[in-house]
Amino acid sequence: MEKDAARRLQELEESLWRPQTRYDEAWMRRVLHPEFLEFGRSGRVYDLAASLVVEPGAFEAELPLPGFAVTEPAPGVALATYVSRVRYDEGVLAANRSSLWIRDGAVWRLRFHQGTPV
Repeated sequence: MEKDAARRLQELEESLWRPQTRYDEAWMRRVLHPEFLEFGRSGRVYDLAASLVVEPGAFEAELPLPGFAVTEPAPGVALATYVSRVRYDEGVLAANRSSLWIRDGAVWRLRFHQGTPV
């Protein structure tokens, strides 16, 4: 994978861990694929519509994302993996994360995401 593409994917992934972009519906519509699907750390399943109506809440993620790595399993497809460590009011929650990104022209869109509790 090209360095510029890997850097861009890390920027996009990290934008999802910043409250100012995570709760910005216009930003999320640009980043998430229309057929987006997530298996959350909680075990819940989110599609695009459910992801856009998540109630804003305070959180602070460790950035840069620990262990961030990206590979290109097929042309125009990227797999990002990392560990999330996020502080909420109830404490710090950690998860192993994976994201499948699809290149849509010159733009990367997040197609699938999964979080597994650590």
